[in-house]
Amino acid sequence: MITKEQVEHIGWLARVNIDEEDAFEFASELSTVLDYFGQLDEVDTSDVKPTYHVADVMNVFREDKPTGSLEQDDILANAEEIQEGYIKTPKII
Repeated sequence: MITKEQVEHIGWLARVNIDEEDAFEFASELSTVLDYFGQLDEVDTSDVKPTYHVADVMNVFREDKPTGSLEQDDILANAEEIQEGYIKTPKII
């Protein structure tokens, strides 16, 4: 059973202001959800293979094939600042 205090703490963690009336209602609703998960815990899943994704996803990556690169002058044409043949960027540190 979720308490009103636990709901208020969850609200504090989420930076959401929950008034006392709503806290009681949310506590009841969250308790119902947790009770449902408790029922799911009772199901025997020892013969069920773990599922890591609900859809049967195949490898969608393309084969890595080498291609030609762009010319340096073409790349530098789009740069805001250039220094000694390279793109100059602001310091990060």
